[in-house]
Amino acid sequence: MLQNTGKLAGCTLFVTGASRGIGKAIALKAAKDGANIVVAAKTAEAHPKLPGTIFTTAAEIEAAGGRALPCVVDVRDEKQIGDAVEKAVQTFGGIDILVNNASAINLTGTLDTPMKKVDLMLGINLRGTYLTSKLCIPHLLKSRNPHILNLSPPLNLNPIWFKNHTAYTMAKYGMSMCVLGMAEEFRGSIAVNALWPKTAIETAAMNMLGGSGIGKQCRTVDIMADAAYAILSKPTSFTGNFVIDENILKNEGIKDLDIYAVEPGHPLLPDFFLDEVPDNLVKHMEDHGGSPVFKGGKTVADSAGSGPIAETFSVIKGILSPDVVKSTQGVYKFDLSGEHAGTWYIDLKNAAGSAGSGEPPVKPDVVMNMDSADFIKMFAGKLKPTMAFMSGKLKIKGDMALAIKMEKMMALMKPKL
Repeated sequence: MLQNTGKLAGCTLFVTGASRGIGKAIALKAAKDGANIVVAAKTAEAHPKLPGTIFTTAAEIEAAGGRALPCVVDVRDEKQIGDAVEKAVQTFGGIDILVNNASAINLTGTLDTPMKKVDLMLGINLRGTYLTSKLCIPHLLKSRNPHILNLSPPLNLNPIWFKNHTAYTMAKYGMSMCVLGMAEEFRGSIAVNALWPKTAIETAAMNMLGGSGIGKQCRTVDIMADAAYAILSKPTSFTGNFVIDENILKNEGIKDLDIYAVEPGHPLLPDFFLDEVPDNLVKHMEDHGGSPVFKGGKTVADSAGSGPIAETFSVIKGILSPDVVKSTQGVYKFDLSGEHAGTWYIDLKNAAGSAGSGEPPVKPDVVMNMDSADFIKMFAGKLKPTMAFMSGKLKIKGDMALAIKMEKMMALMKPKL
């Protein structure tokens, strides 16, 4: 677990949806530093199926060493948010951190999603995040180290993440677009970042969606709380990032991620929007007793992970060796567009090397942008990197000498592709 450092002592956090789940875990982590927490959520009375209210959470925050202000807040209601913000300022003297955690989910296709559900998701996820940010920003601007943290995914335009639940994806990406825009708008004044889990997180909502067998395929909320704490402890220069929980914790020195598993050693269910072999969402559930709620085209059906990019990376993994790592000493990130859009990486600097989808575990030395079709041709030896670069098909940022070294790996791959 990531140790508390005391950096959030005396800070005031405004956390939406904090009565349970990830929001509550983030609040309790900050409370251990002695932070002030505004518990902004709708649940004032116990729900028959979902544990926790704003008052029980407030009691836990104070028991952990923090100060709590429970506020009944529907993030769609401008007056309720405004009142809670003013109450927070009157009680604690200001607001230092906003965590936009409140969210609604409904994983159905266009014809199966009632407009009431569409309005709910857009109202809570997108509008609620924008509105709460708008009302907190005047106070955040007065803070010494202000942060906005949205619990939302990287903006991945792979159609697989739209086709089966367009309304939900639009609503979550709305939160992410707030990060994209506000990070630039308030650069130098407020840090604005997003946080998203690499794997499914065990929450009451996940248990309702996935059924009784889903829990052991998840990590606990502690991984998100620790990742959020790492982000919120950074200076405002750390902004505009779409952070994946396990990546930032690896950077913080956490090597054993099994400490966050509900059942250590059990296969984990990858979360949405990260191109982590989407059909595994179905397969893992079937294999390990989860509900078939994700089946039948309701959420994820086609597999991005079984496509040509994943196949190319399977070959890459097969040729990784300490010798290749020793002779290269570079970390490469590939931002691919086109039919098989996504982010991938090859780490040829650390240990015996690694490769896969998503952000690299450490800061990349080289970032390459190109169409996925050209990427496949390049690694198959059908398109020379130099020609791709000169013709504008390949854009390179970072260490050009290391970029050139990548050609050696491509030469090793030719017989295998």
